[in-house]
Amino acid sequence: MSSLSVNHLLGIKNISKEDIDLIFATADNFKAVINRPIKKVPSLRDLTIANLFFENSTRTRLSFELAEKRLSADVVNFSASSSSVKKGETLVDTVNNILAMKVDMVVMRHPNPGACVFLSERVDARILNAGDGAHEHPTQALLDAYSIREKHGDVKGKKILIVGDILHSRVALSNIFCLQKLGAEVKVCGPTTLIPKYIESLGVKVENNLIKGLEWCDVANMLRIQLERQDIQFFPSLREYTMMYGLNQDILKGLGKKITIMHPGPINRGVEITSDIADSTDAIILGQVENGVAIRMAVLYLLAAKIKR
Repeated sequence: MSSLSVNHLLGIKNISKEDIDLIFATADNFKAVINRPIKKVPSLRDLTIANLFFENSTRTRLSFELAEKRLSADVVNFSASSSSVKKGETLVDTVNNILAMKVDMVVMRHPNPGACVFLSERVDARILNAGDGAHEHPTQALLDAYSIREKHGDVKGKKILIVGDILHSRVALSNIFCLQKLGAEVKVCGPTTLIPKYIESLGVKVENNLIKGLEWCDVANMLRIQLERQDIQFFPSLREYTMMYGLNQDILKGLGKKITIMHPGPINRGVEITSDIADSTDAIILGQVENGVAIRMAVLYLLAAKIKR
């Protein structure tokens, strides 16, 4: 397969295993590019890409911007906090005004689930979902799975434990879809109040005991507690959450085996993981960040091939 089966990257749910394999193969080539002295290729030099971020972001926004510039695209950055959206302009009007300036692709993060799907049906541009509410974050899932493949040789057959705030996490949902398509076994772990009721219908097992989950897994992906999405108290206190679900060196040493530690960021050090683990050789957190640029370059490149020029 030499091209993606979709015209937009709206979520992992919408793409096939063959699409994921193609993205990984393309990312392998771009990983070599970003590790050489001249880190730029002219692949998208005739395209203009708009980054529309209606929510705060540091790593994802920088990663996309860097990926676009590495591909020689022209880049327009848009921040909702200083835009006409504050004056009551609709999402479609905002985007259509930007597209009238001859923009070819839109990378969008939005607080509302489904915003990227809504937009893809109404505007004439390739849409790439950089996170929509608590729904999906496809490029994060792709870079996570790519990082597991890099560390372990293959994703198929691996046991992945996702720990933390599953209920509010777009990373968790996209990871579940992606890892299952690649043949991994997935369990989630966290307080019952932070596990969605529907989770087992996705073929995912629930483990409420962190130690048991860690003893089972090859890879533990430690998610952040998303306090900004919680309108009620889901557990007594952060201190009690850390005592039950925080990862520290004593727990890791007690396992009697090596496991790989991941984190999508931003890390709340001392809450979900301690600093000594985040900075240890067991963690591949900075590797995930590096792989994020290669994966986003691959997705942008493959979607650009779908643009009729």
